[in-house]
Amino acid sequence: MIFWKALRRRDFPLTRWPWRALAFVAGTPVVAAVVAVPVGLLSLPGFLALSPTQSVGARVAFAVVGLAVVGAGLPWVARPLARLERRRLRLLDPRLVPHHRPTGYRDAATWREVAYAVLLLTLGPLVYVPAFLVAASPFVLLAGPLLVMGEDGPVALGFVVTDSVAESFGYAAIGLAVLPVVPYVWSLVAAAHAAVTRALLHDDERLVEVARSRARLVDGFDAERRRIERDLHDGAQEKLVGLTLRLGLARLDVPADSPAHEHVTRAHEEAKRLMAELRELVRGIHPKVLADRGLAAALEDLADRGPVPVDVRADLPRLPPHVESTAYFVVAEALTNVARHSGASSASVTASTLDRVLVVEVRDDGRGGADPADGTGLTGLADRVAVLDGRMALSSPAGGPTVVRVELPWSA
Repeated sequence: MIFWKALRRRDFPLTRWPWRALAFVAGTPVVAAVVAVPVGLLSLPGFLALSPTQSVGARVAFAVVGLAVVGAGLPWVARPLARLERRRLRLLDPRLVPHHRPTGYRDAATWREVAYAVLLLTLGPLVYVPAFLVAASPFVLLAGPLLVMGEDGPVALGFVVTDSVAESFGYAAIGLAVLPVVPYVWSLVAAAHAAVTRALLHDDERLVEVARSRARLVDGFDAERRRIERDLHDGAQEKLVGLTLRLGLARLDVPADSPAHEHVTRAHEEAKRLMAELRELVRGIHPKVLADRGLAAALEDLADRGPVPVDVRADLPRLPPHVESTAYFVVAEALTNVARHSGASSASVTASTLDRVLVVEVRDDGRGGADPADGTGLTGLADRVAVLDGRMALSSPAGGPTVVRVELPWSA
């Protein structure tokens, strides 16, 4: 760990690391106090089980209910705590903590996060309170002469008691001598805390590398799509445009009553249809507007080309290409399903960002009853979304409406 290496440096007190450790240590009681509130509320039935005024049966019932409530509720408290602690850990170790988002109560990562929350609220005070007292003692000893001058009787200076100004100056000298050790006290506490954080809130590097390799495959796939789109747009499409123009000129030059005119006309019309089909193919592979102007403009263009009226509400910044691409093709597939299967008269697409998460929702007023098992392409889209550590939800009761909602963290 990087911070442990910094602790071994001779000039450690003169570096930035003691201040970063102090920020980490000082923030821990605040975090613990905030977490203690919901945990205390979840533990209320358990406290009632300890009441001597309750009957034995009532105490057993409260104990069972308390365990159930705590077991069900703690993961929901531990998850945001773990997210915050991974970020705070960067004060001491800039390396990212490998992890994947827990998927439920059976996920081992969920219970490691719960274990961290329990340790923070139980062992945390046992470590931090003595550490704070030890770290504060030199400062109290240094302030001893001022405290003793204003009092007539004995004054407690941390772990010692004195009523003499001369004696307080002696303690102040001791405090001054011990003062350089104080940064090491809170730094050691911070280092130990950080080690526990990394041990409990990280996943196997191999599992994380698998997720990263899947993301790299998606990026490579998108890059290949863009390459094919460029090759078709700049190569085959331009040649087909030139061929269409030459056939049009030949059509004008050939006499209308000649046998060749019909063949040239038919070839010209066929070339124009082929050019329109190629243009649609290129746009479907990777729309140029998506790369040039971003997801919001691409969604507007997608809605304008559909047979069903679509209202688009998207006020978005430029996002990472793989996130924009995934969101675009989710919306494209959803609108294709709307046109083919829903019988809807209108649809809407909303896209927004919230806490570095892109949220896209496609809604239609059709007949509903959509089922991914029917081969509508939704299963493939859900897999693509999952690669980016995102989530896709489908609501399609019989009679409608159908809603497809996708959440994509753009830091994935």
